[in-house]
Amino acid sequence: MTGCVVLFPVAVTFFITWWFIQFVDGFFSPIYSRLGIDVFGLGFVTSLAFVFLIGVFVSSWMGATVFWIGEWFIKRMPLVRHIYSASKQISAAISPDQNTTAFKEVAIIRHPRVGEYAFGFITSTVTLQKDNEDEELCSVFVPTNHLYIGDIFLVNSKDIIRPNLSIREGIEIIVSGGMTMPQLISPVERATRPNERISLNRIG
Repeated sequence: MTGCVVLFPVAVTFFITWWFIQFVDGFFSPIYSRLGIDVFGLGFVTSLAFVFLIGVFVSSWMGATVFWIGEWFIKRMPLVRHIYSASKQISAAISPDQNTTAFKEVAIIRHPRVGEYAFGFITSTVTLQKDNEDEELCSVFVPTNHLYIGDIFLVNSKDIIRPNLSIREGIEIIVSGGMTMPQLISPVERATRPNERISLNRIG
C-alpha cells in the first residue's frame, strides 16, 4: 500500500505529461511525416515555437490589430461568442498580465452562515451610493463548480479577509477541491507578524 501511495502520483503525472506531449506533437507531426521526417518530439517543439511566435506577434501593434479584428468576428457568431467569452475570462484570470478582467486578489468571506467561510476571488470594486455616505463594495466570485461556474457576492471591503495567497495558489486550491489548502492562513495585513496567524476552515 505504501508503494501504491508513492507511485500513484508519479504514474498520474507521467501519464498526463505523456498525453500532453503526444497531443501537442500531433499538430505538426503529420506535416513532418509527409516530408519524410520521422523524429518524435519534433512536432511538440514546433508547436511550442509556434505558440511563442504567436505571443510575440500579438504583443506587437500589428498583431494586436489583427487579433482585435479576428475577435470582433468571433464575438458576432451566435454560439461561438459565448464559449469564447467564457474561455477568455478564465485565461485572463490566470494570465501573468494583470488586466482589468483578471482576478485581483484571493478573498475569504463569511458565507453562508456565521462561523463559516467561503473561498473566492475579488474581481472588481463598486461604490454603492447611499443617502448618508457611500459604501465601497467588492465583487467576490465564489466558485461552486471548480472554477468556471460560481456565484457573485457584493461584500463590504472591510469585511473581506485577504489571505497571503497568490492567484495561482488560489486556483490550485479550487481545482484540487481544497486538498492544497495550507494549514495556516495569514491575512495580508498580518503577514509580517508570524505570531498572529489564524486558521480558517473552507466550506465544502
